[in-house]
Amino acid sequence: MRDIADGLIAWRAAGVAFAVATVVRTWRSAPRQPGAAMAVSAQGEVLGSVSGGCVEAAVYELCLASVETGTAHIQTYGVSDDDAFDVGLTCGGTIEILVRPDTALTEPDEVLAAIRTGRPVATASVEDAQLVVWPDRVAGSLGDLDLDRAAAQQAAGMLALGTTGTIHLGRQGEQRRDEVSVFVQSYLPPPRMIVFGAIDYAAAVARIGRFLGYHVTVCDARPVFATRRRFPEADDLVVQWPHKYLESTTVDERTVLCVLTHDPKFDVPLLKLALRTPARYIGAMGSRRTHSDRLRRLREEGVDEAALARLSSPIGLDLGARTPEETAVAIAAEIIAQAWGGSGRPLTGLEVPIHQQLPPLQ
Repeated sequence: MRDIADGLIAWRAAGVAFAVATVVRTWRSAPRQPGAAMAVSAQGEVLGSVSGGCVEAAVYELCLASVETGTAHIQTYGVSDDDAFDVGLTCGGTIEILVRPDTALTEPDEVLAAIRTGRPVATASVEDAQLVVWPDRVAGSLGDLDLDRAAAQQAAGMLALGTTGTIHLGRQGEQRRDEVSVFVQSYLPPPRMIVFGAIDYAAAVARIGRFLGYHVTVCDARPVFATRRRFPEADDLVVQWPHKYLESTTVDERTVLCVLTHDPKFDVPLLKLALRTPARYIGAMGSRRTHSDRLRRLREEGVDEAALARLSSPIGLDLGARTPEETAVAIAAEIIAQAWGGSGRPLTGLEVPIHQQLPPLQ
């Protein structure tokens, strides 16, 4: 939805009717995760994707029918080897799609505005109803007051964690029953990527960070290097000593820190502080000799082995990268692999699922 929010806002402003198809559940090697969305206008214009092409044509027809009838629909697509090129997923996975017309959405203008501006909001949907959960209020209904209360409570918890998925409740909100499947989609501000060191490699990392959906900050103590001309892709430019900036800014469990300065006077005080934060990823650039010297200095500063084990250094996967752009790909690959439990090895010859399964929601 974040990817198609601008288009939906434009349709709403123009009075264009549409339907939104959302992936709500997946099994095995599904091409898109829950939350992937595709919208079709009454005129047949398409935004987004739910499967990377496998079932788009069939979902397109469902969306047009939903616009015409004003009704919601749930459809499951999956294939076996002998019908892989019929209407279904050639990858062998299974996806469940919820299709809803815009007339069935709860406070769509407010929700889309929040998504667009990065304000937290969650939607809790069943086939024919929707609840919207904000940090300070709830709108809409799933058809039963007790069910609304239970769903809103769980959705608020999922929103705090940025989690998207399906929860199961009883018809009156009973926690240990599963007659009602509620799809909860959370929207939080984009995660942060903070790049320290305004070097040429940092410009490439900033570009790929934006491409991956991060809010990118580039920080360097030297104003001659930290310029908008050199870093047009950065959301924020900060001229400050790196460790001083890290002390003053918010770092959470979704934040990634890329330390590209490879200069002890910057690295050591910065990494000493960074390794105390809850940042999801902390990587530092440098040769193996630089890395060994950096570890020695950090140990002398009192950093323990458990903290040092969090440090990805030398930064990035072994791709044989040479250019700044290739190095940025190697760094991004390591960040993605760490986030999703990937091995970083070629899929050819590996007998493992292409897409790691997410743990079921309780």
